[in-house]
Amino acid sequence: MFIHKGNTRTLTHNLRVASLLSFVAGVVNVAGFLAVQKLTTNVTGHFAFFVDEIFKLNFWEGLNYFLYILFFFLGSFCSNLLIEIISRINDKWTYKIPVIIESIILISVALSGNILIIKAPNILAYALLFAMGLQNSLVTTISNATVRTTHLTGLFTDLGIELSQLLFYKLKEQRKKLYSSIKLRMTIISFFFLGGLSGGIFYSSVHLYVLTGSAFLLLTGLIYDEIINKIITLKKQSLPDVEIQNGKDKLKTQ
Repeated sequence: MFIHKGNTRTLTHNLRVASLLSFVAGVVNVAGFLAVQKLTTNVTGHFAFFVDEIFKLNFWEGLNYFLYILFFFLGSFCSNLLIEIISRINDKWTYKIPVIIESIILISVALSGNILIIKAPNILAYALLFAMGLQNSLVTTISNATVRTTHLTGLFTDLGIELSQLLFYKLKEQRKKLYSSIKLRMTIISFFFLGGLSGGIFYSSVHLYVLTGSAFLLLTGLIYDEIINKIITLKKQSLPDVEIQNGKDKLKTQ
């Protein structure tokens, strides 16, 4: 899910990472909005509000909207910066560190959320936007820009294009590629919706502590990847021994 990259990635890998991260983004989107009435997974709306406040000469409020955009950008920048640095030191940790940092941010916001909502709601929004910028950059890099999980505008655009192409593309390979892409986009949309629904339901009872569940899911994804990777490595290491034994058995029978 996080380990494979480039040409080694398959549709299954992308579906797994898309379902996990889009669910987390859905939770953050709803929980963040219910907590501080701000969008915390994308910046499209913030840019419009930023321009509106500047024209009204409300420069302080405009600065806040600018900072929302900036923190999402910084999350994206820091994510890829870490990926580039870590890949040159220890490739096994390339994508683990950004996910761990995102989990720490979500847990920190969950634990301090009640205080931040009262005393510093903008800091809460900055933190979640940074985390989502970090996540979006991470999954974009892993999947070669095939998967994006923090907002749906582009997804619905691409989905509309691909569904219309089904009416015209008749070759088997073309339709197979389209079906795979549509399946991926539908998965992201569905899990974003499920994450938002879960975030809204659990926020009513546990408030921002719902974010700890999202952090737990992220860390579980890392652990799952590590276990699967070790199993695959052990199988590869055992193959030479099996081949040698099979060779010996053949010699005995000759």
